[in-house]
Amino acid sequence: MSRRRLGAPIAWAAAVALSVAAAAAAAPPPPARCVPIAAGADLAAALAAVPEGGTACLAPGDHRGPVVLDRRLTLQGPPEAVVRSHGSGSTIRVEARGAALLGFTVDGSGGRFDLLDAAVRIGADDVRVEGLHVRNALFGILAEQASRLRVLDNRIDGAPGRVLGMRGDAIRLWEVRDSRIEGNRVSDARDVVVWYSPGNRIEGNRIERGRYGIHFMYSHRNHVVGNELRENVVGMFFMYSRDVEVRANLVAASGGAAGVGLGAKESSTLRVVGNGFVANTVGVYLDTSPLDPADENLFLGNAFRFSEAAVVFHGRAAGNRFAGNRFRDNDTPVRVDGRGDARAAEWVGNEYSDYAGYDLDGDGIGDVPYELRSVSSTFVGRVPALAFFRGSVAMQLVELVSRALPLFRTTTLLVDPEPRMRLADPAVLVAER
Repeated sequence: MSRRRLGAPIAWAAAVALSVAAAAAAAPPPPARCVPIAAGADLAAALAAVPEGGTACLAPGDHRGPVVLDRRLTLQGPPEAVVRSHGSGSTIRVEARGAALLGFTVDGSGGRFDLLDAAVRIGADDVRVEGLHVRNALFGILAEQASRLRVLDNRIDGAPGRVLGMRGDAIRLWEVRDSRIEGNRVSDARDVVVWYSPGNRIEGNRIERGRYGIHFMYSHRNHVVGNELRENVVGMFFMYSRDVEVRANLVAASGGAAGVGLGAKESSTLRVVGNGFVANTVGVYLDTSPLDPADENLFLGNAFRFSEAAVVFHGRAAGNRFAGNRFRDNDTPVRVDGRGDARAAEWVGNEYSDYAGYDLDGDGIGDVPYELRSVSSTFVGRVPALAFFRGSVAMQLVELVSRALPLFRTTTLLVDPEPRMRLADPAVLVAER
């Protein structure tokens, strides 16, 4: 697909985007009883004077870090109150169960990847981080071995001037359980990481211009709902993860040679329902997923539009069910890397913009099956080096000529016995309402 064709749908994607907060929500108003801390005061000493369970309110202006919350306190302030790094280490460390950070700005951190220097580093349960603006930090909000966190409505700005690999992660969860990551806005960071972290809810976040929008590894029973992932190299990727709900997300403009909307490697029992995959190089990439042939990944009611390939299989296709999806305006609905086809997956009741069949009885289902054949896939399967020409004008001409003059035996990639003429049910596709 041409660069022009990939870029044009972005305006369309904006029109169908899910309802995600455009900016961090305002911080809650300060409580009636609040210990004020003036700008420029000794922040650590001032916090030491706040009673257990109390609230400290930062005045507008600069406050010198680093600071450690090792008791159950709430540290609150307006966006004009800025806790600044002193140039090394993590700027705010939260080590007390039930502590909270609300509303202010955190500027900077140390720069050591090996020490995971972060603006906010959490190592306790039941911590709340809400309405912060994090900027100029290596890692944004980093949490380890913690449960029941609430990371809500924060704005995290990365470093657009650095190459992707040298940026830190905006949000990093390591062995974090039963937590809510909701309503955050992330831009120009490296990744949002969810590793070894089961049972979390990632909802209503906007993540753009990073490497991995959200990267899951060994993270089971998570819910990924209503997020907007734009202009990342990869929208979301699941590695060795099970029982994940992926619902009502918009994944747009994952471009370039490595661009993937949703990827899965050896991941099983994914439920991918009602998402919009728009203008990605590859909409969904499946590598030996599901891992156990007895399991099933379900793709139901999703929209795939303006992709070079809507779905790509690397390895077997069996164990994946595609039902009620819309495949429109893609160069091809399905591609298989290497030899083989996608007929082992289940395809039923999907809509294909290149379907040339008919519906004489008017029941909305095509009277003849949809069959996808590709001579280019046949050639690449026989000569893998030809994969270099995928998406080129030369390969597109090969496909065109093969359809006009069927001189070559082509591979049948998929068969849908009940193709839909048009999916009109608004519940089928959340992203096009």
